[in-house]
Amino acid sequence: MSIDFYGAEWCGDCRRSKRLLDSLNVEYVYHDVSVDDVAKDQAIEISGKQSIPVITFADGSFFVEPSDPDLKSKLVELGIIEN
Repeated sequence: MSIDFYGAEWCGDCRRSKRLLDSLNVEYVYHDVSVDDVAKDQAIEISGKQSIPVITFADGSFFVEPSDPDLKSKLVELGIIEN
């Protein structure tokens, strides 16, 4: 299951979402949009706006600035973690 995480270290919502994924031992690929212009452009293309974090999933869905409960719910839905 592939998860891509577009964010920046200065972003509080990004740090929160990363903390959740890390605490659940969920693997993801992190793209730092503050130093990678290609990743920044990809995040904007995916979400249609300049908000981060943008988190994409293998089923083609994505979240922009998700709450922890919403993100955790999606991981359960995809079978990545158990409820």
